Amino acid sequence: MRLQTTGASLLISTFLSGLAAATGFDCAHLNVDGYKYDFSSLGGVHELYHVNETETWKTNTTYVMNICNILKKAANRPEGKCGTSKNICGFVDEKPKDGNGGTQFGFPIAGLDPAGAGSKDPKFTRLNTIDENMQGVRVELGGGEYKGDHNDAKVKDTSAQIDFQCDPDRSGLEGLSTRDDPMERRDESDSTRGRSLEFKSFDLTEDDKYVLKLEWKTRFACDEYQRGKNGSSHWGFFTWMILILFLAIATYLIFGSWLNYNRYGARGWDLLPHGDTLRDVPYIFQDWVKRVLNTLQGSGSRGGYSAV
Repeated sequence: MRLQTTGASLLISTFLSGLAAATGFDCAHLNVDGYKYDFSSLGGVHELYHVNETETWKTNTTYVMNICNILKKAANRPEGKCGTSKNICGFVDEKPKDGNGGTQFGFPIAGLDPAGAGSKDPKFTRLNTIDENMQGVRVELGGGEYKGDHNDAKVKDTSAQIDFQCDPDRSGLEGLSTRDDPMERRDESDSTRGRSLEFKSFDLTEDDKYVLKLEWKTRFACDEYQRGKNGSSHWGFFTWMILILFLAIATYLIFGSWLNYNRYGARGWDLLPHGDTLRDVPYIFQDWVKRVLNTLQGSGSRGGYSAV
């Protein structure tokens, strides 16, 4: 039974990874105009709260999101259900100030269809094409719908617009908790600056669609950070390659010396495998240099008769 469970978990994980690639959005491998971004460190279920008050009503909306995976059970709350295959959901708790009545409901903002089909219709834009003084990337995800608490209201498409803005001093998790982590991973290194993820608006656009706009400040949206990270990964590869080559040569020399000592009682240079060849290496290299120099000098000399 345990093997079956492990196999099922592996199958589901593989399916979700392929699904992310198929729908055009993979938070760990985002390529926009030749710039690569990795927002996987911002994954997990995060919550944002927004309160809107009028003279007679108080509306508290909780926005629940996971940019790197579907919400799963986090999409079902006492306020309502929004669909476990979504990435971003809103949950509304609307109450009159006189205390009589009220309503609660949930609605999807971005993600796949309930069966896991469809597309989020992702769109990516570098922020410096919008404002030359900004650095980062705008991610737009669709797939939601909203009609409010009125049964006769027309259902309207809903999407999210997240501006990942460069801030070298922020991880992006300041003030946030990851709800699907039992330890509730939290970064509050500088809580006086507030959350890195901020609500901007949820409004009806000219296209008759609702758009949730968010700003997310993080070092992972900085071009310099991404270049440095990619450079360090390449350097790490060559470092490991050199280290492995060194260990292989050292192992060969040590084992060969031990074998020559025990089998033939060799001493000194004779201990080394192919000792004669190793002793001749400096002379072989010297002869090779001479040949190269002679070849270069010969090709550079002028042929024919010299002037008298």
